[in-house]
Amino acid sequence: MKKHTYRKEFCSRLTRLRMDKDVSARDMSLSLGLSESYINKIENEKTLPSMSTFFDICDYFEITPQEFFNTGEPFPFDIAVAVTEMNQMSKDQISRMIAFMKDINHKS
Repeated sequence: MKKHTYRKEFCSRLTRLRMDKDVSARDMSLSLGLSESYINKIENEKTLPSMSTFFDICDYFEITPQEFFNTGEPFPFDIAVAVTEMNQMSKDQISRMIAFMKDINHKS
């Protein structure tokens, strides 16, 4: 069976998320309680995390595993904050926010 590019995509996504969070691979590794070079090894395609460590990585980024793999979502942290804020709004406020977003998107 031919190896797919899933490994490369996984490693690339981890790098992008880490850089968006503006943290070094070393600091992230240590924050997760791993060896200082662990995240670097993943990003360089030398290893892959266990499922448990993958969940810890998602927790570190405060995203779900689904959001990790949703590479079409360029700003998962910002979107998560926006959704959290919108969950605290009234129906009327959400309707106005949606109208505002549609207005912005059509003017761009």
